[in-house]
Order: sequence, then structure tokens, then C-alpha cells
Amino acid sequence: MDHPGAAAERGRGAGGAAVTALALLLVLLASPAEAQSRDWTAEKCRRYGQVWPEALARFGRVGLSPEFLAQHEAFIASGCRTRDVCPRSPQEIALADVMTIAAMNAGTASSFVPFICRD
Repeated sequence: MDHPGAAAERGRGAGGAAVTALALLLVLLASPAEAQSRDWTAEKCRRYGQVWPEALARFGRVGLSPEFLAQHEAFIASGCRTRDVCPRSPQEIALADVMTIAAMNAGTASSFVPFICRD
């Protein structure tokens, strides 16, 4: 007959093996997942970059500051990695809203867009 803690000890042994197997599986899967993640980021940026000129053509540049336009171009040029575009004018805010909706329609999250004002 086992002592009272024997079942728990056996369970920990099996659990330890399961945790080790899971850790190994995660290590083996990490590289393809990271590559897929990088590819998805590039695809999101490509989609977003296609919408930007269309939005500018449709809404125009009136009320858009050179800083706003330059920051946004830098976002796209960075592979959509920098997020430092601050819309200030009513036209910039409206365009940021349109781009956020367009980005979401293209399959990205609303957190993908570069619009943030730090001050």
C-alpha cells in the first residue's frame, strides 16, 4: 500500500514529463511561428500602405501638416514598426479615423495604426 503522498508524487513525475514535452514542442514551433508573424506584419503593412495613397487622393491634403505627412510616411517606410504619428487638426483626426477603419477592414487590429500623441 502506498503512503498518503505517493499518488501526488507519481502525478508530479508525469506532469513534469508533460511540461518538458510541451516546452520542447514550443521551442520546435517557435521559429515557424515567428516567421509567420513577421510575414503577417509585412502583409499588414503592405495592405495599409496601399490604402494610404487612396485615402490621400480621396480626402486631399488640405489641413494636413507637413509633420503629420512625414511621420506617416516614416511609419510606412519603417515597415509599419514606428508608431509616432500625432493627428492634431480636424482633417488629420478625420484621416486617422478613416485609416484606422481601413486598417481594421484589411484584417489588422486597431492597435496596428501609428496614431498616438505623446504630449
